Amino acid sequence: MIKNYFKVAFRNLWKNKGYSAINIFGLAAGLATCLLITLFITDELSYDRHVKNADRIFRINSDIRFGGGDLHMTQTSDMMGPLLKKDYPQVEEYTRLYTNDGDKLIKKGNEFINESHVTNADSTFFSVFKLPAIGGDTKTALNEPNTVVVTESTAKKYFNDVNVVGKYIEVRNGETITPYKITAVIKDIRKESHFNFDFIFSMKNVDYQWGQLTSHNFITYLLLKPGTDYRAFEKNFTQYTNKYVLPYVQQFIRISSMDELKKSGNKLEYSLMPLTRIHLYSDYSFEITPPGSIQYVYIFSAVALFILLLACINFMNLSTARSAKRAKEVGIRKVLGTERRTLITQFLVESTITAGISLIIGLAICYLVLPLFNDIAAKSLSLKDLLGIQILPFLLLLPFVVGVLAGSYPALFLSRFRPIAVLKGTMSTGFKKSNLRNGLVIFQFATSILLIIGTIVVYNQLRYIQTKKLGFNKDQVLIIDRAYALNNNIAAFKNEVLAMQGVSSGTISSFLPVTNSSRSDNTFSKEAVMNTENGVDMQTWTVDYDYIRTMGMEIVKGRNFSKDYGADSNAILITETTSRLLGYDDPVGKRIYAPGNNPGDPSIVFPIIGVIKDFHFESLRQKLGPLCMRLGSQPGLASFKIDAANSANLIPQIEKRWKSLAPGMPFSYRFMSDSFDEMYRSEQRAGTIAVVFSVLAILIACLGLFGLATYMAEQRTKEIGVRKVLGASVSNIVFMLSGDFARLVLIGAVIAFPVAWFAMNKWLQDFAYRINIGWWIFIAAALITMLIALCTVVFQAVKAAVANPVKSLRTE
Repeated sequence: MIKNYFKVAFRNLWKNKGYSAINIFGLAAGLATCLLITLFITDELSYDRHVKNADRIFRINSDIRFGGGDLHMTQTSDMMGPLLKKDYPQVEEYTRLYTNDGDKLIKKGNEFINESHVTNADSTFFSVFKLPAIGGDTKTALNEPNTVVVTESTAKKYFNDVNVVGKYIEVRNGETITPYKITAVIKDIRKESHFNFDFIFSMKNVDYQWGQLTSHNFITYLLLKPGTDYRAFEKNFTQYTNKYVLPYVQQFIRISSMDELKKSGNKLEYSLMPLTRIHLYSDYSFEITPPGSIQYVYIFSAVALFILLLACINFMNLSTARSAKRAKEVGIRKVLGTERRTLITQFLVESTITAGISLIIGLAICYLVLPLFNDIAAKSLSLKDLLGIQILPFLLLLPFVVGVLAGSYPALFLSRFRPIAVLKGTMSTGFKKSNLRNGLVIFQFATSILLIIGTIVVYNQLRYIQTKKLGFNKDQVLIIDRAYALNNNIAAFKNEVLAMQGVSSGTISSFLPVTNSSRSDNTFSKEAVMNTENGVDMQTWTVDYDYIRTMGMEIVKGRNFSKDYGADSNAILITETTSRLLGYDDPVGKRIYAPGNNPGDPSIVFPIIGVIKDFHFESLRQKLGPLCMRLGSQPGLASFKIDAANSANLIPQIEKRWKSLAPGMPFSYRFMSDSFDEMYRSEQRAGTIAVVFSVLAILIACLGLFGLATYMAEQRTKEIGVRKVLGASVSNIVFMLSGDFARLVLIGAVIAFPVAWFAMNKWLQDFAYRINIGWWIFIAAALITMLIALCTVVFQAVKAAVANPVKSLRTE
């Protein structure tokens, strides 16, 4: 019997090649898309889950608001970890990372290589994160200063060997070269981790003013003891701030309690984030690596399900639409004694075989497009991941699930035919008779419209970001990284580059309004004695005389820094937002105060000499906060405004001057516009993926429409012939055949519009500065879907309309 099921199934598939091809390739495209998204989601959900005791490791996040300045950071003070372990027995261990020193220049041969995946860590780091070691003892590896732990690939890169424990690497910092002893080698940190270090240096080499309870510069992790409820433990942070932070703050700010701070609209709060939630749920600043988004996981999961359902709907619709062609087969088999359950099994076997063939083709498609998908999604997924233990059960079950899902309704529908009605030819199987089939087509159209609306909204938001007036000019600004490598030659380098043709201005500063640059916040007040009413926490950037001009910023009141005014070394520029928060209509000439360097020191006075037009120094996801600028030296980056026409010739000239002034130092550059785009890379990837999936969904829906239109035309051959004999024109018949689908598109649009509006409004909430979803987007999506649907249907409609009516009637 089973052999017969397969024989009949393959015979029917081969007999109806066109129908089978539409079904198989539609399902294959849907399955390939579903597999790719499943790979993406599985990878996103796997972050940090491989870490031993991952369920007991938590990072402390900080939420600070003072005087209108908001900070949501992954960092805490240097004292928080040690004090929590001392006071609370629930803390088994803590560890801290310090990444503020940025990249390190490490010597290889006669040259220095810039390494960005570096950190300083406590000696307890490997007690919290039990990373597998290849050599050395990780428990004691960072106990002493001038020690470092490297990964396996790093050891091979510098020494062509993994047995490097006891050897030294040399790190350059300014004019100083410091040797570090390799005390352990660990396996490469897995890519599914929220940090990706190649070098882990001892914390004892960090040059820092320890004991500052309100300076947040350390990433702190806690390993809680088994059975500890982290939500309950978070309540201890209030006690911690009252016991330690409040007395420290009171040395600088006039405040009686933390409640007073809250009542004035300010806050200093800490929270725990589980290690396994960091990658997908964090929206905090200063993440070690760019996080993902659980929102995109949900969106892509829904898209995968919708596209798979579209492919299954095609199968259902085509199977029921061609019911007339199989009705006599069902009638004869029933007359010969075949039971209904046998017919149901036969049809389910056919659908499962179709799903199985589609899966094989889908796997091939998935394998072929995987490199392209990796480029778009910034992943490194492979065929091994596709056939891994997590995906394999899903793959094995998929043909049966899809086969039953897609084949259940056709099987039940076809097997219920009454043999007498079928054999007498009195059973109606017209296109308009199936409300369920129409409902499924409406679902297809609604899904397509929903995806088109989503794609248009994402594209428009990204375009808005690109074209919005930012308050600075990001175009044609060349950034030279690690300018500190020039040491005392930095001023000479700047002057020599400025002398080149095509360079209009230049500045030396680590602070830029794009990613991969420094940030620093400090607290100021309108009066010498700070309290909760007059204090403002703001970004404080150190710049030079040429910064404003090079960045294309505008001074709206007062003046810029000038070498003609010697007192400018103590002066300050503020933004319009800062002026508003301070309550000044015209702040020029007024003063603001900063706490002294130590408790009891007098306040430091800064005269305001100018107001900068507001500029977006963070992502447009965040509201503009207060910012000020001071004169000083922060030689992390050198930025030059250049002429676009000369950029190809300028870069080699600049590199030549660099190598003459900093021999052996790596030369690296980027354009500010590229760094700006990097801030929205995840949205750009999501937009590209949305476009691809929208096109796929529409193509799959069109395959089903093409098949439906074909069978609809065949089914109404006699009607078309009669109408033509009675004088109907080709256009009348095309309009008649297309009208059914046009109505279904309109119904689908009515269903899709509110869902799309709700979903895209929720997505836009992540941006403080965003577009409004205009009505034209909905109309455009409906018209696009209508046009594609009609183009698909009209081809078959015209073919049926121009056929010879005599032949049609004779055939009937």
